Amino acid sequence: MTVKIGNAIDRRRLIAGAAAVAGVAALAQVPADAVEAAPAVPGGKYPFTLGVASGDPTPTGVVLWSRLAPEPFAPDGGLPARPLPVRWQVARDERFKRVVREGVAWALPQLGHSVHVEVDGLAADSEYYYRFAYRDHRSPLGRTRTAPARRSPGGVLNLAVVSCQSWGDGYYPSYAHIARDDLDLVLHLGDYVYEGGISATGGYRNVAVPETARPAPGTLDQWRIRYALYKSDPDLQAAHARVPFAVTWDDHEVVNDYAGTAQEHNPDISALRAAAYQAWYEHQPVRAPARPTGDGPRIYRRLHWGRLAQLDIVDGRQYRTVPACSWGEGDACAGQYAPEATMLGAAQEKWLYAGLAASTARWNLLGSNVMLARLDHDGDAGDRLWHDAWDGYPAARNRLTRAWVRHEVSNPVVLTGDWHSTFVNDIHTDFDQPGSPVVATEFVGTSISSNGDREVYGPYYGPMIKHNPHIRYFDGDRRGHQRIRLERGALRVEARMVTTVSRRDAPQYTHAAFAVENGRPGAQQA
Repeated sequence: MTVKIGNAIDRRRLIAGAAAVAGVAALAQVPADAVEAAPAVPGGKYPFTLGVASGDPTPTGVVLWSRLAPEPFAPDGGLPARPLPVRWQVARDERFKRVVREGVAWALPQLGHSVHVEVDGLAADSEYYYRFAYRDHRSPLGRTRTAPARRSPGGVLNLAVVSCQSWGDGYYPSYAHIARDDLDLVLHLGDYVYEGGISATGGYRNVAVPETARPAPGTLDQWRIRYALYKSDPDLQAAHARVPFAVTWDDHEVVNDYAGTAQEHNPDISALRAAAYQAWYEHQPVRAPARPTGDGPRIYRRLHWGRLAQLDIVDGRQYRTVPACSWGEGDACAGQYAPEATMLGAAQEKWLYAGLAASTARWNLLGSNVMLARLDHDGDAGDRLWHDAWDGYPAARNRLTRAWVRHEVSNPVVLTGDWHSTFVNDIHTDFDQPGSPVVATEFVGTSISSNGDREVYGPYYGPMIKHNPHIRYFDGDRRGHQRIRLERGALRVEARMVTTVSRRDAPQYTHAAFAVENGRPGAQQA
């Protein structure tokens, strides 16, 4: 049976459409007989249980994602171990009267029956709608958009910045608000899932958790189930379906505070990391370089919003060296200044600095998983720092700040996750010289749900702030996201918090607002 998706389409047109789209991987070329011979979903169950998503928009295209999983908490997703053909469409309108791209892609069992379609040939700075179908099952409707043309002024960029969404610590009311907002992009800075075990009662949510989703994941099947649990959240699905995402990872997608292939109590986490990285790729709207290979996935990349903004998204976990002084909190030492000490690795540093040198954007945004600014824990009493952040890699941090200065980079702004707290920081060229010039601004966002409604980091970090005059603002124990409006003359940030994560329908409010003016590093509270 030929499924009709929107406009009536025959088999010949469907397959021709797939072949005509430049940029769609060879795996998307599906023989017509395979489409018609696709097996029924066992038990007739709905296969698009994890929703849809789009990501990494360019002026001419976007990545579309979904995964077939009629039984999301089963090791195989409830599907046979064979490739399955999935149809996709992109249209100008929600009713799919003006279909502009369509095709068929394989959902491969070795990739958890996930689908990544790299659509190209779209119009710049435009809104589109998309959907998938398998046999007579249709996916939820998705909305996405393309970036402005590279040489265009870029207009305005409306951006949400999110991170840290521990499922057991609470609901995701911020995503419900994000799904209702008028946004161009969501930047997710890591800790999309957490690696620990989950109780049968679901922790803070007090919702029953399927038995297969409870153990701390170690195998690929377990990681797939962990992502399925998180993606079962309706508000996360709604945000993904409404706005394209750009994602990177932090530590909890593998294990707490790891560096490269090592963790404090485990010198070799290679097998765990490989399984976790593959599951991450299978569940995110990212392009082909992020697919795991023998050399590891490459997730650092660069997005452009006309001549308004360049967004460099970095991978601060895969390539970092083992911290020289301490895992976590500890005293500074000479080893962290060694030239070989690196947060990003030599290849990624070279890529980043070359891109900064070539940038013609008015604003240069850096998506960083951990905090760049110094956080001195004890002031003159010592030199105690948190070595999992850039404080453990000051030589690497100085190389970055010097690159900003050397290349006269316009308006560098760092957007950071990880800390479950809100910080607004001046970035000095060298934090060992407090009087050195301020070269950039950093906004550290709080968590979507991690820590729940508990007061943890306010009491912990609060007494440290007096030792760090470059920290212009701090709040420790509210949940939410950062809402950014970027124009040529200024970047404006609102810390949008929710009253609680114990309810899906928690209201949102703006707790604080800041602005950075073009040509003047350092934020001012609005």
